[in-house]
Amino acid sequence: MTSASSATRSEMLPDNAPHILVVDDDQKIRALLGRFLASNGFRVTEASDAASARSYMRGLAFDLVLLDVMMPGESGLSLARDLKATRPVPICMLTALTDAEDRISGLETGVDDYVSKPFEPRELLLRIKNILRRGQQPNQACRDDVRMGPCVFNIARGELRRDDETVKLTERERDLMRLFANRIGLPVPRHELSSDESTGSERAIDVQINRLRRKIECDPSNPVYLQTVRGKGYILYTD
Repeated sequence: MTSASSATRSEMLPDNAPHILVVDDDQKIRALLGRFLASNGFRVTEASDAASARSYMRGLAFDLVLLDVMMPGESGLSLARDLKATRPVPICMLTALTDAEDRISGLETGVDDYVSKPFEPRELLLRIKNILRRGQQPNQACRDDVRMGPCVFNIARGELRRDDETVKLTERERDLMRLFANRIGLPVPRHELSSDESTGSERAIDVQINRLRRKIECDPSNPVYLQTVRGKGYILYTD
Protein backbone atom coordinates (compact mmCIF):
# COMPACT_ATOMS: atom_id res chain seq x y z
CA MET A 1 0.00 0.00 0.00
CA THR A 2 1.49 3.31 -1.02
CA SER A 3 1.66 6.34 1.23
CA ALA A 4 -0.25 9.32 -0.12
CA SER A 5 -2.77 11.96 0.65
CA SER A 6 -6.08 10.56 -0.54
CA ALA A 7 -7.76 13.95 -0.84
CA THR A 8 -8.02 15.88 -4.06
CA ARG A 9 -8.63 19.54 -3.31
CA SER A 10 -11.37 20.30 -5.81
CA GLU A 11 -14.25 21.63 -3.72
CA MET A 12 -16.17 24.44 -5.45
CA LEU A 13 -13.85 24.41 -8.48
CA PRO A 14 -15.05 23.89 -12.07
CA ASP A 15 -14.32 20.57 -13.76
CA ASN A 16 -12.07 22.30 -16.29
CA ALA A 17 -9.87 23.88 -13.61
CA PRO A 18 -6.21 22.88 -14.16
CA HIS A 19 -5.31 19.79 -12.13
CA ILE A 20 -1.91 19.76 -10.40
CA LEU A 21 -0.22 16.77 -8.81
CA VAL A 22 1.97 17.80 -5.84
CA VAL A 23 4.60 15.17 -5.04
CA ASP A 24 6.57 15.83 -1.84
CA ASP A 25 7.43 13.69 1.17
CA ASP A 26 6.95 16.68 3.51
CA GLN A 27 3.32 16.66 4.62
CA LYS A 28 3.42 20.31 5.71
CA ILE A 29 4.63 21.45 2.29
CA ARG A 30 1.98 19.33 0.56
CA ALA A 31 -0.75 20.84 2.71
CA LEU A 32 0.55 24.38 2.24
CA LEU A 33 0.75 24.00 -1.54
CA GLY A 34 -2.62 22.25 -1.67
CA ARG A 35 -4.40 25.09 0.13
CA PHE A 36 -2.56 27.83 -1.74
CA LEU A 37 -3.12 26.38 -5.20
CA ALA A 38 -6.75 25.51 -4.51
CA SER A 39 -7.36 29.10 -3.38
CA ASN A 40 -5.96 30.23 -6.73
CA GLY A 41 -8.27 28.12 -8.85
CA PHE A 42 -6.39 24.82 -9.23
CA ARG A 43 -7.53 21.31 -8.44
CA VAL A 44 -4.79 19.61 -6.44
CA THR A 45 -3.94 15.98 -5.70
CA GLU A 46 -1.18 15.27 -3.18
CA ALA A 47 1.26 12.34 -3.22
CA SER A 48 4.03 11.66 -0.71
CA ASP A 49 6.35 9.64 -2.95
CA ALA A 50 7.01 8.52 -6.51
CA ALA A 51 5.07 5.26 -6.11
CA SER A 52 1.97 7.17 -4.99
CA ALA A 53 2.36 9.61 -7.86
CA ARG A 54 2.53 6.76 -10.37
CA SER A 55 -0.59 5.23 -8.83
CA TYR A 56 -2.55 8.47 -9.21
CA MET A 57 -1.35 9.00 -12.77
CA ARG A 58 -2.67 5.62 -13.85
CA GLY A 59 -6.22 6.84 -13.25
CA LEU A 60 -6.06 10.64 -13.46
CA ALA A 61 -4.89 13.19 -16.01
CA PHE A 62 -2.85 16.12 -14.70
CA ASP A 63 -2.04 19.46 -16.28
CA LEU A 64 1.21 19.86 -14.31
CA VAL A 65 3.32 18.01 -11.75
CA LEU A 66 5.07 19.82 -8.88
CA LEU A 67 7.81 17.37 -7.98
CA ASP A 68 10.24 17.34 -5.07
CA VAL A 69 13.76 16.17 -5.91
CA MET A 70 14.78 14.49 -2.64
CA MET A 71 12.30 11.82 -1.55
CA PRO A 72 12.64 8.40 0.11
CA GLY A 73 12.71 5.58 -2.39
CA GLU A 74 12.68 6.69 -6.00
CA SER A 75 13.99 10.24 -6.40
CA GLY A 76 12.12 13.04 -8.09
CA LEU A 77 14.76 13.19 -10.83
CA SER A 78 14.19 9.54 -11.64
CA LEU A 79 10.43 9.99 -11.76
CA ALA A 80 10.75 13.14 -13.89
CA ARG A 81 13.04 11.36 -16.35
CA ASP A 82 10.53 8.51 -16.72
CA LEU A 83 7.51 10.82 -17.06
CA LYS A 84 9.20 12.91 -19.74
CA ALA A 85 9.94 9.76 -21.69
CA THR A 86 6.41 8.37 -21.47
CA ARG A 87 3.91 11.24 -21.29
CA PRO A 88 3.80 14.97 -22.22
CA VAL A 89 3.00 16.37 -18.77
CA PRO A 90 4.74 19.61 -17.72
CA ILE A 91 6.95 19.26 -14.64
CA CYS A 92 8.20 21.88 -12.19
CA MET A 93 10.86 20.60 -9.81
CA LEU A 94 11.02 21.70 -6.15
CA THR A 95 14.29 21.30 -4.30
CA ALA A 96 16.27 22.38 -1.27
CA LEU A 97 19.46 21.67 -3.20
CA THR A 98 21.39 24.79 -4.15
CA ASP A 99 24.30 23.38 -6.12
CA ALA A 100 24.30 24.37 -9.79
CA GLU A 101 25.05 20.81 -10.89
CA ASP A 102 21.90 19.59 -9.17
CA ARG A 103 19.80 22.20 -10.98
CA ILE A 104 21.45 21.34 -14.28
CA SER A 105 20.72 17.64 -13.72
CA GLY A 106 17.07 18.50 -13.27
CA LEU A 107 16.89 20.66 -16.37
CA GLU A 108 18.68 17.98 -18.40
CA THR A 109 15.81 15.59 -17.70
CA GLY A 110 13.60 17.93 -19.71
CA VAL A 111 11.63 19.46 -16.83
CA ASP A 112 9.94 22.77 -17.57
CA ASP A 113 11.11 24.76 -14.55
CA TYR A 114 13.13 24.46 -11.36
CA VAL A 115 12.28 26.23 -8.07
CA SER A 116 14.51 26.24 -4.98
CA LYS A 117 13.13 25.90 -1.46
CA PRO A 118 12.20 27.99 0.40
CA PHE A 119 10.19 29.69 -2.32
CA GLU A 120 7.82 32.64 -2.49
CA PRO A 121 4.30 31.24 -3.19
CA ARG A 122 3.45 34.13 -5.50
CA GLU A 123 6.55 33.46 -7.59
CA LEU A 124 5.70 29.77 -7.78
CA LEU A 125 2.18 30.66 -8.91
CA LEU A 126 3.59 32.84 -11.71
CA ARG A 127 5.88 30.05 -12.84
CA ILE A 128 3.02 27.54 -12.89
CA LYS A 129 0.81 29.87 -14.91
CA ASN A 130 3.60 30.52 -17.40
CA ILE A 131 4.28 26.81 -17.86
CA LEU A 132 0.59 26.16 -18.51
CA ARG A 133 0.36 29.17 -20.82
CA ARG A 134 3.27 27.96 -22.92
CA GLY A 135 1.47 24.69 -23.51
CA GLN A 136 -1.85 26.31 -24.35
CA GLN A 137 -0.77 29.34 -26.41
CA PRO A 138 1.82 28.54 -29.08
CA ASN A 139 0.99 31.86 -30.73
CA GLN A 140 1.75 33.73 -27.52
CA ALA A 141 3.96 36.23 -29.32
CA CYS A 142 0.87 37.58 -31.12
CA ARG A 143 -0.67 38.99 -27.93
CA ASP A 144 -0.93 42.76 -27.50
CA ASP A 145 -0.66 43.36 -23.74
CA VAL A 146 1.64 41.76 -21.19
CA ARG A 147 0.61 42.23 -17.55
CA MET A 148 3.04 42.29 -14.62
CA GLY A 149 1.21 43.20 -11.43
CA PRO A 150 0.34 46.92 -11.65
CA CYS A 151 2.22 47.22 -14.96
CA VAL A 152 0.99 46.54 -18.49
CA PHE A 153 3.28 46.57 -21.53
CA ASN A 154 1.75 46.92 -25.00
CA ILE A 155 4.05 45.20 -27.48
CA ALA A 156 2.79 46.91 -30.62
CA ARG A 157 3.02 50.44 -29.20
CA GLY A 158 6.04 49.74 -27.01
CA GLU A 159 4.16 51.44 -24.19
CA LEU A 160 4.51 50.66 -20.49
CA ARG A 161 1.78 51.74 -18.07
CA ARG A 162 1.79 51.45 -14.29
CA ASP A 163 -1.49 52.00 -12.44
CA ASP A 164 -2.87 53.60 -15.63
CA GLU A 165 0.01 56.09 -15.83
CA THR A 166 2.53 56.00 -18.66
CA VAL A 167 6.07 55.03 -17.65
CA LYS A 168 8.78 56.56 -19.81
CA LEU A 169 11.02 54.01 -21.55
CA THR A 170 14.19 54.59 -23.49
CA GLU A 171 14.42 53.04 -26.95
CA ARG A 172 16.80 50.44 -25.54
CA GLU A 173 14.41 49.57 -22.71
CA ARG A 174 11.54 49.34 -25.20
CA ASP A 175 13.54 46.91 -27.36
CA LEU A 176 14.37 44.77 -24.33
CA MET A 177 10.75 44.69 -23.18
CA ARG A 178 9.58 43.59 -26.63
CA LEU A 179 12.20 40.85 -26.67
CA PHE A 180 11.16 39.55 -23.24
CA ALA A 181 7.43 39.94 -23.97
CA ASN A 182 7.71 37.75 -27.06
CA ARG A 183 9.44 34.99 -25.07
CA ILE A 184 7.53 34.95 -21.80
CA GLY A 185 8.65 32.20 -19.46
CA LEU A 186 11.72 31.37 -21.57
CA PRO A 187 15.31 32.31 -20.70
CA VAL A 188 16.81 34.97 -22.98
CA PRO A 189 20.61 34.53 -23.29
CA ARG A 190 22.84 37.49 -22.50
CA HIS A 191 24.26 37.66 -26.02
CA GLU A 192 20.76 38.30 -27.38
CA LEU A 193 20.31 41.17 -24.93
CA SER A 194 23.46 42.97 -26.07
CA SER A 195 22.98 46.01 -28.25
CA ASP A 196 25.56 46.72 -30.93
CA GLU A 197 27.36 49.25 -28.79
CA SER A 198 27.37 47.06 -25.67
CA THR A 199 28.18 43.67 -27.16
CA GLY A 200 30.39 41.78 -24.73
CA SER A 201 29.70 44.16 -21.86
CA GLU A 202 27.96 42.21 -19.09
CA ARG A 203 27.99 45.28 -16.89
CA ALA A 204 26.02 47.27 -19.48
CA ILE A 205 23.35 44.53 -19.66
CA ASP A 206 23.09 44.37 -15.87
CA VAL A 207 22.60 48.14 -15.67
CA GLN A 208 19.85 48.04 -18.29
CA ILE A 209 18.07 45.17 -16.54
CA ASN A 210 18.28 46.97 -13.18
CA ARG A 211 16.72 50.08 -14.74
CA LEU A 212 13.88 48.02 -16.17
CA ARG A 213 13.30 46.34 -12.82
CA ARG A 214 12.92 49.74 -11.15
CA LYS A 215 10.10 50.44 -13.60
CA ILE A 216 8.17 47.13 -13.47
CA GLU A 217 8.94 45.59 -10.07
CA CYS A 218 7.38 46.52 -6.73
CA ASP A 219 10.68 45.58 -5.08
CA PRO A 220 13.52 45.78 -7.65
CA SER A 221 15.99 44.20 -5.22
CA ASN A 222 13.75 41.12 -4.98
CA PRO A 223 12.31 40.79 -8.50
CA VAL A 224 9.25 38.67 -9.16
CA TYR A 225 8.75 39.26 -12.88
CA LEU A 226 12.16 39.96 -14.47
CA GLN A 227 14.46 37.36 -12.99
CA THR A 228 18.05 36.25 -13.44
CA VAL A 229 18.75 32.77 -14.81
CA ARG A 230 22.25 32.03 -13.60
CA GLY A 231 24.64 31.08 -16.32
CA LYS A 232 22.08 31.84 -19.05
CA GLY A 233 20.60 35.33 -18.94
CA TYR A 234 17.21 36.65 -17.87
CA ILE A 235 13.59 35.54 -17.98
CA LEU A 236 10.28 37.41 -17.82
CA TYR A 237 7.27 36.03 -15.94
CA THR A 238 3.82 37.57 -16.22
CA ASP A 239 0.43 37.42 -14.51
